[in-house]
Amino acid sequence: MFKEFKEFIMRGNVLDMAIGVIIGGAFGKIVGSLVNDILMPLVGLALGGINFSEQVTAVNGVELHWGLFIQAVIDFLIIALVIFIIVKAANAAKKTPAPAPAAEPTTRECPHCFSVISIKATRCSNCTSELK
Repeated sequence: MFKEFKEFIMRGNVLDMAIGVIIGGAFGKIVGSLVNDILMPLVGLALGGINFSEQVTAVNGVELHWGLFIQAVIDFLIIALVIFIIVKAANAAKKTPAPAPAAEPTTRECPHCFSVISIKATRCSNCTSELK
């Protein structure tokens, strides 16, 4: 059972997925810091010194933290933009295979009867004309 588990863990797609989750978590922290520590203070400053993380509206005694929601939306948009740019760059970096060379023709048309014959033929099989 341990051997099967080891084989399962050592598969390429499981390792790739684990690495992707770890890097994604770290990337999420970087983007979160970018939004919370750099972008939102600048947006707040442009809007007259508003701190979005402190924006709360109370409705019937329930606090609605709409500023945190705006920060989460901006987080998402930045992550989506970066992923779009990465995927676009990866697709551009992929080399498209060169088109296959055109195959040499194996047949031709008889100039006398216009039937299709082998390119190597010296006489037409339909009209028996001699070919050059």
